[in-house]
Amino acid sequence: MSIKHSLLVMLQQRQRYGFELREEFERSTGSTWPLNIGQVYTTLDRLERDGLVADRGTDDQGHRYYEITEAGRIEVVGWFATPVAPSTPPRNELAIKLALALSTPGVDVDAVVQTQRISTIQTMQGYVRARREADRANKAEDLSWRLVLESLIYSAEAELKWLDHCEAKMSSMAKPDPAMAAGTAALATKTTQTKASS
Repeated sequence: MSIKHSLLVMLQQRQRYGFELREEFERSTGSTWPLNIGQVYTTLDRLERDGLVADRGTDDQGHRYYEITEAGRIEVVGWFATPVAPSTPPRNELAIKLALALSTPGVDVDAVVQTQRISTIQTMQGYVRARREADRANKAEDLSWRLVLESLIYSAEAELKWLDHCEAKMSSMAKPDPAMAAGTAALATKTTQTKASS
């Protein structure tokens, strides 16, 4: 997630101070990815250092306002025009857990899969309920939150499909291939007949 670009986009709308930026980010994303206020100010310092925002001073209450610069606007245009493509696959804790469970004696991998499936279904049901509520409210400003929810729902659905795939793969690996079993049985019979005749 690009905090840098998110802050720039919000500053493009108008001057804001750090707490306002955090509030707007969390409102837009339904607090799905909470921002630490320290992270906001650290990012603003870097953006100012890089010439992407300018410090516009403080108001009577001590709020320090920031404004996007022309270089910052160019950065936003470039960000929106560039596809999101991670250079390396993101770490997936669930995939790592299953990979390690398969190679660790005494771990009930089926139980690991079932526990995750139940949790993912419950999480997805929560997202679906939240989307239903947002749809009922039908406010234009809730569209960004609805899109975030739908992304989370699709991700949960994909995870459930992947868990089904893992379960099927583990099941097929545990059961012998009928053709191979028949071949092994025929070989065993032939070996037994050869020994008996000698």
